[in-house]
Amino acid sequence: MATVVLYPSPGFGHLISMVELGKLITKHHPSSSITVLTLIPSFNTGATASYVRHISATFPAITFHHLPDIPLDPQIFPSMEAIIFELVRRSNPNVKTALQSISLSSKITAFVIDPFCRPAISLADEFNVSVYYFFTSGACCLAQFLYIPTLHRTTTQSFKDMNTLIHSPGLPPITSSDMVAPLLDRNTIDYWAFLETCEQFPKSAGIIINTFDSLEPKAIKAITDGFCVPNMPTPPIYCVGPLVATGGDGSHECLSWLDMQPSGSVVYLCFGSLGVFSSDQLKEIAKGLETSGHRFLWVVRSLPSNKEEDRFLPPPEPDLDVLLPEGFLNRTKDRGLVVKTWVPQVAVLNHNSIGGFVTHCGWNSVLEAVCAGVPMVAWPLYAEQRFNKVLLTDEMKLTLPMDESEGGMVTAMEVEKRVRHLMEGDEGKVVRKVANAKKEEAAMALSDGGSSHVALSKLVATW
Repeated sequence: MATVVLYPSPGFGHLISMVELGKLITKHHPSSSITVLTLIPSFNTGATASYVRHISATFPAITFHHLPDIPLDPQIFPSMEAIIFELVRRSNPNVKTALQSISLSSKITAFVIDPFCRPAISLADEFNVSVYYFFTSGACCLAQFLYIPTLHRTTTQSFKDMNTLIHSPGLPPITSSDMVAPLLDRNTIDYWAFLETCEQFPKSAGIIINTFDSLEPKAIKAITDGFCVPNMPTPPIYCVGPLVATGGDGSHECLSWLDMQPSGSVVYLCFGSLGVFSSDQLKEIAKGLETSGHRFLWVVRSLPSNKEEDRFLPPPEPDLDVLLPEGFLNRTKDRGLVVKTWVPQVAVLNHNSIGGFVTHCGWNSVLEAVCAGVPMVAWPLYAEQRFNKVLLTDEMKLTLPMDESEGGMVTAMEVEKRVRHLMEGDEGKVVRKVANAKKEEAAMALSDGGSSHVALSKLVATW
């Protein structure tokens, strides 16, 4: 049997969307089996063990090959991205061993890697297999990444110091401070690691993107027309999304609570598997929700321990009585529910009671909201999320922006204002109309003969 090997980075969001790609391949092309190479890091990227067990039990065509653990001391690294790049680099001999093992019993027809897993591209020639990148964010972000080497050659300044607009093919002007976070300072390890990755993209056999044609048409056209890589050929791109995980805990308490709320009446607030706020910021959110008068479902996480050695470990369970204003839970108990750490997000977004979503703009969350037709308020926190906010607000018209005050704090007044605008204002009606249209377009893209279905067929035909 032919095997497609998928190699995601350790991030939970990266793993989920890569596995969804594997499901899609096996659904439409059952002659292929999928092997997922997994790295289990010693730092917090979101809990993956139960998810892997679930997929293994329900999708027998997908198997997981766990690469040996590589002990790293997180304290010597400046960022999560730097740790992941180093973990992947050191894991390359283990990846080679895994590919050798797989090739003994099966023909590897394609090797699909996460951009963080760039070092593994050097192994392709040894196994005579084509390497494809799977880009877990959108086409706009890919267009920017492909153009980064060109921008790098035209300036010696860091984006964080420019205080200007960045013009790139297929994209609206982006304020330099809103560029993808690891690229802001060219004097960091992260910048050079990402720059090298951006330079490697065009050398792949193709780039698979978790998006669909009608969501980001300008960026997709700029890439396919070759404008983002002006000095060499652009590899083919395959927009096969939206890839969204389904299922989850259908018995979660929040779903029973949502069943009792009126249609479209609840604003949902959640900020990804790694999104956390200070105690002061949590109190401002609580005050804003309380004064907005609207029903809400809010997922709260606590900050990691303030000990330096614990900064990459999972945060402790939140103590809501300490983190939230005194009496808040009691005063809002008839119209709000605060949940610790996690909810089954896809099920929540598709619930009839949900009327809006305050999100960190992680791409998986964005696509989940698009598929559910839920309008959003954009509150980015890290990675490419500030960049996504600009595109989602100015270009796609899917979100209202949450505006920060000096120092990055979002006030209770701003939270109240944006929740009201989203749930009852004219601005909310506009993004709601767009969200409903994109929901229909997403379903059409994945249907037989739809753009994503056709793209997947073309991709698999190359294997």
